[in-house]
Amino acid sequence: MKAKEFLNQAYLLDQRIKSKSEQIQSLNELATKCTATLTGMPRNPNHGGSTMADAVCKIIDLQNEIAADMDRLVQIKKDIVDVIGKVDDVKFRILLEKRYLCGETWEEITMSLYHNRRWVFRLHDKALDEVQKILDSGETSH
Repeated sequence: MKAKEFLNQAYLLDQRIKSKSEQIQSLNELATKCTATLTGMPRNPNHGGSTMADAVCKIIDLQNEIAADMDRLVQIKKDIVDVIGKVDDVKFRILLEKRYLCGETWEEITMSLYHNRRWVFRLHDKALDEVQKILDSGETSH
């Protein structure tokens, strides 16, 4: 696995969790939306399902998926922290933590490190090389 791909795992999984949470919110709104349709015709009880019941089932399924994703996210972040901790250069570690664990933008990182964007990108490339060496050496569980 490439260094950047390894480090981006947490971000991507976090985005997936956020997406599922938004789906739950949408389903909650659907489940609590109350509309009544009055007609003179009796309804077939076996025809179609309850929109609310379907939404509740989907909510429960998504909540279970989010719980599993959260457990996985914690493990991935632990693995990333372990790898970053093995990087020798403190500047590299700070940059990697800010970018891949804190989710800071490049602008935020350049401001906090008091350097220009090009320097930060060069530093990032060197830091990724260090992470790749660690991953290739097999010093990690990944």
